[in-house]
Order: sequence, then structure tokens, then C-alpha cells
Amino acid sequence: MQASGGKTITIEPVTRVEGHGKVTILMDESGHVARARFHVVEFRGFERFIQGRPYWEMPVAVQRLCGICPVSHHLCAAKAVDRIVGGENLTPTAEKMRRLMHYGQTYQSHALHFFHLASPDLLFGFGSDVASRHVLGVAAMHPELARQGILMRKYGQEIIKATAGKKVHGTGAIPGGINKNLSLAERDELLADLDQNRAWSLAAVKIARDYTLAHIDTLAGFGSFPSNHVCLVRQDGAMDLYDGGLRAVDAEGQVIFDHVAPETYLDHIAEDVRPWSYMKFPFLKALGPENGWYRVGPLSRVSACDFIDTPLAEAERKVFKEVSGGKPSPVTMAYHWARMIELLHSVEKIDELLHDPDLQGEDLVVKGTRRSEGIAIVEAPRGTLFHHYRVNDDDQVVMANLIVSTTSNNEPMNRAVESVARQYLDGQTITEGLLNHIEVAIRAYDPCLSCATHALGQMPLAVELVDASGAVIDRRTRG
Repeated sequence: MQASGGKTITIEPVTRVEGHGKVTILMDESGHVARARFHVVEFRGFERFIQGRPYWEMPVAVQRLCGICPVSHHLCAAKAVDRIVGGENLTPTAEKMRRLMHYGQTYQSHALHFFHLASPDLLFGFGSDVASRHVLGVAAMHPELARQGILMRKYGQEIIKATAGKKVHGTGAIPGGINKNLSLAERDELLADLDQNRAWSLAAVKIARDYTLAHIDTLAGFGSFPSNHVCLVRQDGAMDLYDGGLRAVDAEGQVIFDHVAPETYLDHIAEDVRPWSYMKFPFLKALGPENGWYRVGPLSRVSACDFIDTPLAEAERKVFKEVSGGKPSPVTMAYHWARMIELLHSVEKIDELLHDPDLQGEDLVVKGTRRSEGIAIVEAPRGTLFHHYRVNDDDQVVMANLIVSTTSNNEPMNRAVESVARQYLDGQTITEGLLNHIEVAIRAYDPCLSCATHALGQMPLAVELVDASGAVIDRRTRG
């Protein structure tokens, strides 16, 4: 697309995110940004091609959406088919094994994003030399930090392996329960590295907190804005990443709805479609598509919950909320700080669960009255995840609706892209460093584009600057 008499800048693909996307920026004749959009250009197909498959395949099949956050889809699908088999009231062993798996997933995913994908921008600067602004540059300049990030992710993956059978695309959760417990040998092996990972998590929170506070004046204007927020909370208002009711709050922290059961999500949330993206635009029905868009993920969860039920993370949450005056934080880059608070919370919950003897229980599966529909919600590392299935009398899936966290963050990411483009590209000569500012804003959300859409192949990076007559005056390629 191109503005009349202007020019178009394209960033394709957006780097250091999971999946493929691009940004188009329309400049007018005066060199000012007229419009900027974040496009997801892969085609999504999972909701269609799982139709006709037996429902019990869903926990294994849908996690193939992604190799970074498969556990989130594995567990959300399992919770949905629990309802189909009437097995939603899990045994203590089954629920706690699933929770341990989920906290291991959150821990490894947050460590991966912060240390491998986001840290080059934070350590070296948004416009620093691209030759070193990557994880290998971090390893060269900050070897101990890079080592910690690798080992922290490894620890989370070992928890996934112990609970799901494999580090990636496991089979631990089945309809109505799990297929294994945690042996004492597995427990003791995980406990051996727990104290070190807790110490590293505390240090990671400090890095993110200190960075945010040291740059708060700049970050407050960097792709930041007030917004609605959606997340799960426990009945008492505590953060709960595995189960709970749906809460939505506005930019002032006022509750829009609270403790909404997963089965009624369609009464409160709808999805808008726009012609320039394969990703939908969810919104709160009570506010409509214009004002009902919302954010999800660590920023929303830390901002909207009443408290965190682990002491170290709760102490950090209080500091986080003080900075924003008790309201949900509008600062997009504060996602990183909130993400590290959740990293710390995850290792605290892992500690708590590993010391629970229920994990060695042998009552693994329950079953009840068969239903034709199952709906579930979990908090994936990137935000609230919805799975909804209907099945026929032959046990085949006839309808599937998945709202992934990146989809919910679609409108906020687009707003962040346009805000940063207007701030940094108006009247400027195109440079890779300036374009990376836009990618930094997108990376704050830790988007998983493959979870939202699906295609084969790889896209080259080509950025062209076109003058008012349509002639290419500058072209840069990457890769």
C-alpha cells in the first residue's frame, strides 16, 4: 500500500520474534508518518484442519501450533477436553502435575524471551550496531548473563520433560488427567538446581526493574498508552496462570467484568476482522470494537491481579504497582519487568509443588458425564489463551475456536508500532537502527505469530524507501 504522493517503508520480516510478520509505514510528501501497521502475513489453518479429528487428539495435535509455547496449547486443549469427558474435577496429583508443567513452561519461555530475544536491545541500545545486537553479542560481552539465560531455560525444559514426557510436544496431559506422576528421583533432580534458579530469577527481576526505572521518562513515551487489560484471577483475586475466572479492567484499574467462567467467554469477547491481516482483533463486547480492545500477558496480569500468592514475587509486584500509582501500567516496555516478576513467581511455585507429596500419587484420571462441548482458558506466557471445541456423536471435532494471546495483543501492537513510527521516523533518513525501534516495541509483547497464523516457507527482509514519484531511492536487505 502507498499513500497518495508519498512513500512506503516496509520492514519484513520483524526479527527476534516467533513467526513471520511485517510492518508497513506510509509517509506523506513531507516525510511524516501517515499510517503504520503491523501485519501477520502467514495463513492460519489449525481451526479448520483439526475438524473431523477425534477430540482426544486435541492436546497433542494443537500444540503443534508452536515449538516455543506448546505446553500452553497442550494444557488448554486438555482442560477443554476434560469437560467433554466430564473429567474437569481432576485428582490432586493430576492438577498439580499439570500446574508444575505449566510453571516450567512459563519459566523457560520467559527466560528465553528476556535473555535471548530482548536483552540485546536493553544491553546495547535500540539503535546499536546490528552486527552485535543479538544473542551471540550478549554471549561475547556478557558471558555469565548469557550462560544464566541458557541454564534457566534448560531448567524449565527439564520440568516439562519430567511432567510431559518430552521437552517439546509432550503427551503428559490426557482427557481427565495425566499419564504419569513425578518420581522421587525426578523430584530430587529438579530440587538440586532450584536454589540457583531462584537466585538467578531474583537477579533477572533486578535487571528488568533497574532498566525500567532508569529509563522511565523515555519509556513512558515509547509506544506506551493506557488500555484495558484481561487476565485470569483466582476466586480471591490472586494471580493464577493455570485456572480461574476471567477479569477485565480499564486503564484506571476499574473492573469491567470479573470472575467470568470460561464457558461464557463469548458473552463478553468478540473478534473483529480487518482485510490487511490474517490475525483477528478481539474486543470486549461491553465497550465495542472501537474502545473495547485490550492487552493481555505479563503487564496485564501483574497490573490487574489483587496479589501474587508467593512472597518474593508479591514484594516485586507492590513495587511495580507503586511506580504506576496503583493503576495498570501504561508503559509497553514494562512488559519486561512484569515478565521477570512472573519468572520469579514461577520458580517459587515450582518450589512449592516439588515439595508436595501429591505429585507421587497414583490416582491420575477421572471421568464423568460426556458433553458435546468443551471450553478452557489458561494464561500462556504471552497472555490469555482460549480453546473452544464442539464434537459430534462420533467423537469428531466439528468446531474449533482458538483465541491466542498474540491475537488479543494485535490492536495494542499496531498502536505501539504507529506511535513509535511517528516518534522516530518522521522526517528521518531510513536506518536499520531507527527501524529496530519499531521492532523493539513489538518484541515487548513477546508475540508468537505462529500461534496466530500458519504458513510454510521463509520471507526475506527487504526495506525500500520510495520517493513521491514511485522511484526507489534506498533499498536494504538482510539475510
